[in-house]
Amino acid sequence: MHFLDQAKIFIRSGAGGPGAVGFRREKYIEYGGPDGGEGGKGGDIIFEAVPGLNTLIDFRYTQHFRAPRGKGGAGSNRTGGGGDDLVIKVPVGTQVLADDEERTLLADLTQVGQTIRFLKGGDGGRGNASYKTSTNRAPRQHGSGWPGEEMWVWLRLKLLADVGLVGLPNAGKSTFLNATTNAAAKVGDYPFTTLRPQLGVVRHKGREFVLADIPGLIEGAAEGAGVGDRFLGHVERCRLLLHLVDAAGDNPAEAWRVVRGELDAYGADLADKPEIVALSRADLVEDKPLAKVKKAVDKASGSDAIAISAPTGMGIEALLDAIVERLGNVPEQQTSDALADERPWSPL
Repeated sequence: MHFLDQAKIFIRSGAGGPGAVGFRREKYIEYGGPDGGEGGKGGDIIFEAVPGLNTLIDFRYTQHFRAPRGKGGAGSNRTGGGGDDLVIKVPVGTQVLADDEERTLLADLTQVGQTIRFLKGGDGGRGNASYKTSTNRAPRQHGSGWPGEEMWVWLRLKLLADVGLVGLPNAGKSTFLNATTNAAAKVGDYPFTTLRPQLGVVRHKGREFVLADIPGLIEGAAEGAGVGDRFLGHVERCRLLLHLVDAAGDNPAEAWRVVRGELDAYGADLADKPEIVALSRADLVEDKPLAKVKKAVDKASGSDAIAISAPTGMGIEALLDAIVERLGNVPEQQTSDALADERPWSPL
């Protein structure tokens, strides 16, 4: 399945059904009278976050969503049936954005089973019975039903993970992901082997956490260099960053500074997230040069970098212990006020 993290779709709620024009014909009712019923309400547009989805690829092929309209009213004051609501199923972590220059955030679905009634269906039209007055005993007018709401919106997926992997291309992120999870990320001896985010579940000493790997960052990513910074949105919600620095690279300390600079340029408080620094591919460096590299990276980052090697398993146990310990001290992300308000929402 291909990964797609943003899509533009058109949504329209159902129009209300028309009211009826009818008159009573009972044998023993002398004067009869109007008895046309009202039309039914149109269907709503509802977004629902469901488990088991981690891509928006379905919305590449289906881009228009229209809820059915309400049924028409009938005689004997019968109200028409309401149109069925149209439920659009999206992955957990999906945001709904307005189709404007600012891409205004309209809804954010961050929990399994969370639903948002996004567009309300139109009300049904009035039947002729409701138009009866003392001076208009046999009205023949009726309402045609109120139209539904419609708009274009953008869907943007931000994967939910506990730990986000960041680093330069070829820092060993995919290799680490494969070594610690059940993921099967592509690994190659060239830059930008990873072209889309990958998720994996780490199981360590009775604990589980979700690890997200994104394509590598290079200097200038915030201005669009390389694959740019578009995938950094997938680590915005991570509780902890795992920053892999290639210990066998030309200047590991500078590599750390480059990535941190791009995190700071991206914003969204990424630079303020808790971070663990690991020196990857440490098995390719002798002990004395490795000690110098660690000292330089520790000085630049202000942390105690952990030397690891995913292929050999060197340092992996200590790194996972450190991650589990840090996760225990980082609180779960708080639900925003907008999500706490469960009242129906409409942009129109």
